[in-house]
Amino acid sequence: MIKAILLDIEGTVGDIAFVRDVLFPYARKRLSETLRTRWSDPAIAAIVSEAAPAAGKRLSSSDAASEQFLAWMDEDRKITPLKTLQGIIWRDGYASGELKAHLYPNAIEAIDAWRKKGLRIFIYSSGSIEAQKLYFAHSVAGNLTGVIEDYFDTTTGAKTEPDSYAKIAKTIGLPPSEILFLTDAPGEVTAASAAGMQVHRIDRAQTQSFVGADAAGTVLGSFHSLIAEK
Repeated sequence: MIKAILLDIEGTVGDIAFVRDVLFPYARKRLSETLRTRWSDPAIAAIVSEAAPAAGKRLSSSDAASEQFLAWMDEDRKITPLKTLQGIIWRDGYASGELKAHLYPNAIEAIDAWRKKGLRIFIYSSGSIEAQKLYFAHSVAGNLTGVIEDYFDTTTGAKTEPDSYAKIAKTIGLPPSEILFLTDAPGEVTAASAAGMQVHRIDRAQTQSFVGADAAGTVLGSFHSLIAEK
């Protein structure tokens, strides 16, 4: 019996184009200025210090740090300090009203239905926990943070590693079999399944009513069938 829902964000509850075409360009445009003007800020200093091992060198100036962070963005690297810095930049954008996070209407409907049925709702994304909270606090559906119990990011572990999902289940306090993970990424489906979670892959390229399967399991075009089930 499913007692908790674990949700990916990009391509699952929200359009990946919002992240690719809105959030990432917004952060990229402001990254160098943020590092330069806030270089002495303890939060920024901590991010830069944490980034040094991954960079393989000391990032001794804002210019050097900017060059490294931008290179990681170009490579689409899932580096935790980069995600944290992006989260800080996005926080300012959400606070100013420049940013409002996209959510699919059927995802909004499903989250509301799950809440009403008493299911626990969690998020697991490669974006930082800070960025995740901002996303749901400033969404097109308003502030949804009150219905989300907890958030997980790459500090828990890589999303393609089964151990990450085992850790999440332990933190949630449920057997993996009682957690349903929804994601658009095949590698994440494989990892979560290996950890014992129930998993459906969401393929937004399909029609909203699509229900099918691939070698890894169930594939859905949207959350519509899940709303009916739950």
